[in-house]
Amino acid sequence: MDLDAYSAAHRQEWDRLDALGKQRFFSGPEADELIDRYQAGATQLSAIKTTAGSTLVGDRLSVSLSRARLRFTGASANVLSSVPRFFVLALPAALYRVRWVTLAVAVATVVIATLYAVWIAGNPQVLANLGTDAQLKQYVEDDFVAYYSDNPAASFAGQVWTNNAWIAAQCVAFGISGVWVPYIIVTNAQGVGQAAGVMFAYGKGDVFFEYILPHGMLELTAVFVAAAAGLRIFWAWVAPGPRTRGQALAEEGRALFTIAIGLVIVLFVSGLVEGFVTPAPWPWAVKMLIGGGALAAFLTYMCWWGGRAYRSGERGDLAAFEAGAKRIVAG
Repeated sequence: MDLDAYSAAHRQEWDRLDALGKQRFFSGPEADELIDRYQAGATQLSAIKTTAGSTLVGDRLSVSLSRARLRFTGASANVLSSVPRFFVLALPAALYRVRWVTLAVAVATVVIATLYAVWIAGNPQVLANLGTDAQLKQYVEDDFVAYYSDNPAASFAGQVWTNNAWIAAQCVAFGISGVWVPYIIVTNAQGVGQAAGVMFAYGKGDVFFEYILPHGMLELTAVFVAAAAGLRIFWAWVAPGPRTRGQALAEEGRALFTIAIGLVIVLFVSGLVEGFVTPAPWPWAVKMLIGGGALAAFLTYMCWWGGRAYRSGERGDLAAFEAGAKRIVAG
């Protein structure tokens, strides 16, 4: 299929479908036209996806079809009825869209943190700038571990949750600046690298991993996802394609702010792990099994379930109703 030619041939039909989808009231003939154009557009979208896969043209047509479908099906008066759709379609599809950017953020964070750790652990002068020998020993032998158990588990978990959820929301909300997300990435990596460098310098690298990994695997992944969502919004402003910048930001913002909502739940889980599992006097293997299991569940939801939702036509937009849960279950 020549996508450009196909798009040009049907552009007027799609523009009319989009215009009808934005109307609030319809005459009898307009209502009939809306349904006819919806059916035709759905067939054309299927042809585009079959021959060209995921494209910007297909995504825009999918949004128009979503608006049209909402006009003749109506919105549910029961807000709770939208909750299953959010978790089955919108959230996993939105997460899937940022999977590669998430991986890039994760790699960048690991590289920066490793460089900081090696620099600090291998340079006595740099280590000395972080504190006296007595202060650093106090941190390594007591403070690092005590941080996870000084406060009641429930209170500590709640504090960690709210702090990390706020950081994640900022990454998404302020991503358009193009500055805030890199700042968060570097600051986060610097903090982890500094702690690792000090612990390794005093021969406590095993303790560092024992207390960081159980909750950190899921917690850091959530921060990576939030940073990726923010960068996607920034890129929509830099390179909007055939859309206006306003349209690009609106479409990406609606879709990717879904991630901020979902990450509140993910970070709640990591907060529970940090508050109740990390400081527990259990074997390290048990802690790793719990933390690794939580991460594996999230990555499966993001990459496998999210891929199914995305391929069904879902884009993670809270306002889009093009796909239904039955299509996902049916595979």
